[in-house]
Amino acid sequence: MNLDPFARVDDVPFSASPDDVLRLRGTPWRTGRNGIGLNELDYGSVVFRFQDGGRLEEVTMPAPLVIVGRRSIAFEALASFLRAADAGCFERARFLVSPRFGIAFDPGEPYWVTALAAHCLDAWRRL
Repeated sequence: MNLDPFARVDDVPFSASPDDVLRLRGTPWRTGRNGIGLNELDYGSVVFRFQDGGRLEEVTMPAPLVIVGRRSIAFEALASFLRAADAGCFERARFLVSPRFGIAFDPGEPYWVTALAAHCLDAWRRL
């Protein structure tokens, strides 16, 4: 995962609409609505989640390596890195959430990392 926090995940900006993702990535393997009311475009190796109005909320993908700027962090070291580099880190529903880097992940579920839009951090705090 190449992350520019709150701006871009790999080649997809957080300003992307569902139509933008469809143009860029093609037809998803599966579409649907998840348990928290977000619309998903599931490509198997990456899942894009949108609000009903089309605003991108989350991008989840396997990330054995997370690249932020010049930093490359292996998944196995991600929790300790975030706890050291982000004083605002918190845990919710088994997920470690980093407001500074805009990511959430379950350290017990290897490699799956979710990049978050800035506007959805409060929802994670309220969990």
